[in-house]
Amino acid sequence: MPADSLININGDSVQTLEILFLTTLLALLPSMLVMVTSFTRYIISLSFLRTAMGTQQTPPNVVLVGIAMFLTLITMNPVISQIETEAWGPYTEQEISQEEFLDRASVPLKDFMIDNLEWNTLRMYCNLAHVDEPETRAEAMELPLRLIVPAFMTQELQRAFYTGLLLYIPFLLIDVVVSSTLMSMGMVMLPPAMISTPFKLLLFVSVNGWNLMFSSLIRSVN
Repeated sequence: MPADSLININGDSVQTLEILFLTTLLALLPSMLVMVTSFTRYIISLSFLRTAMGTQQTPPNVVLVGIAMFLTLITMNPVISQIETEAWGPYTEQEISQEEFLDRASVPLKDFMIDNLEWNTLRMYCNLAHVDEPETRAEAMELPLRLIVPAFMTQELQRAFYTGLLLYIPFLLIDVVVSSTLMSMGMVMLPPAMISTPFKLLLFVSVNGWNLMFSSLIRSVN
């Protein structure tokens, strides 16, 4: 191996391509977090909840992102453990190559995404890409990530918006009741949101809303 393809770090020789690979992996990590995990479902659902309650920027975005990240870690823990055992461990021990590492690491991710998508959505992307539709789960596992990932993301968006719809209904009823009451009392100039927001918060706190929201989101993931 040419000498210029190695970099000495603390007495250990590290291949330049390996450093480039790890650097690229770290750069793509935020995008991978959104594309192949349940993070999208969590952050969109929490954003819908904040909007439905009418609390403007409370909780702030950094809090919602942090909560969504920890919920994602809880959900993805079995997948991460499997990747670490079957792919990352052998790769760090130099038992497998980078190509084999990527192949092994993609299997748990495919398994997770296929469990959380609709077959009709996957078939739609197969038709768009002119690829034969899978008939069994084994055939779906053989599909490339360029088809499974968009199908998974589409399904996550669908479920997040469905969750947002369910969240809006009780808070919308409170807005309607408050608005009707104010109009019947002749208080047209009084903003309904000023009166309805405390009742929304009272409803949310009384049903232990955060615990109910987080547990429901995690249980909604297969």
